[in-house]
Amino acid sequence: MEFVLNHRCKKTSARAGVIKTDMGLIKTPIFMPVGTAATVKGIHQKDLDEDICPDIILANTYHLFLRPGTEIIKGAGGIHKFMSWEKPILTDSGGYQVYSLSKKRKISEEGVSFQSHIDGSRCFFSPENVIDAQRAIGSNIIMAFDECPPYPSTSPYIKDSMELTHRWLERCIKRFDETKKMYEQSQVLFPIVQGGTSKYFRQKSAEYIAKKKLFGNAIGGLSVGEPSDLMYEMVEITNKILPYEKPRYLMGVGTPINILENISLGVDMFDCVMPTRNARNGMLFTSEGFINIKNKKWEKDFSLLDSNGNSFVDKIYTKAYLRHLFVTNEMLGKQIATLHNLNFYLWLVRESRKKILDNNFYEWKEKMVKSMNNRL
Repeated sequence: MEFVLNHRCKKTSARAGVIKTDMGLIKTPIFMPVGTAATVKGIHQKDLDEDICPDIILANTYHLFLRPGTEIIKGAGGIHKFMSWEKPILTDSGGYQVYSLSKKRKISEEGVSFQSHIDGSRCFFSPENVIDAQRAIGSNIIMAFDECPPYPSTSPYIKDSMELTHRWLERCIKRFDETKKMYEQSQVLFPIVQGGTSKYFRQKSAEYIAKKKLFGNAIGGLSVGEPSDLMYEMVEITNKILPYEKPRYLMGVGTPINILENISLGVDMFDCVMPTRNARNGMLFTSEGFINIKNKKWEKDFSLLDSNGNSFVDKIYTKAYLRHLFVTNEMLGKQIATLHNLNFYLWLVRESRKKILDNNFYEWKEKMVKSMNNRL
């Protein structure tokens, strides 16, 4: 794998680059649709590939470990063959999911013991078996196992959590180096910067991670309830330390505005469940603002879903029709909304890339941030 930086914005830290993989190019900045359990909810792979056209998607080690299990994925020949997807895949290590199970987990130096959310059975994640699981899954980019402190957290907790994440990283690197890929595609390991919302510990973690000189670096532990301005501050602090020539991945972020602001701070890669989860609840994101399609105001609105949209659903369905599908709880409504939102997110990062290359990203970003904040 290789990361090439093509251009940097003159007024911000935004950059356009390309990650060259043996399964295709990933043009950055990029948004990765979340396919947690080897599926982007409600979307056929054909529509995902041909209508949304992401360069890479995300799957989750925690969920795949529990169901269907790594043995079944190995039997299929890896995650790509299992789900019939021929482009790159990144897997999260499951650290965030374990964080979300705070009442059902026990953290130790060795790893995390937790209770399955499916059947209540006891499971155990360690840095070693998380790397082993991702080797078996066969994702192109795999994540180190980390501990994510909640917001807010005390300084002692943040310090202990960060240091544990660093010790676990050493074990992840060792396991990654002493094991081999199981399938044709190559794999790279990303470490994760932690440190909560502490400037001091963010700097310390970023410095530690930068010294590991791995292929790319991730920024974790944000978008967990802190104000957006505090998130941006932590990202800016971190990116000043992380190597300029390596891709930067901000985990679990976020709203369209969050994405634009973090692109301007030098982030290259994003993932978030927001476009799909909000779509299933009737929220649509557009370049002119956001829509709650379940509101009665759309009942007799026969205009197209989004005249500026790029998905096929934007050109053939009306707002009144989509509202009807939600009111009657038809599955098609959630599918249409999901296709629209994901297409918009991919348009947003691709348009950002174009504007960076054309040297007018800052002006465009400022205009978009204002318009996307409108409630339509």
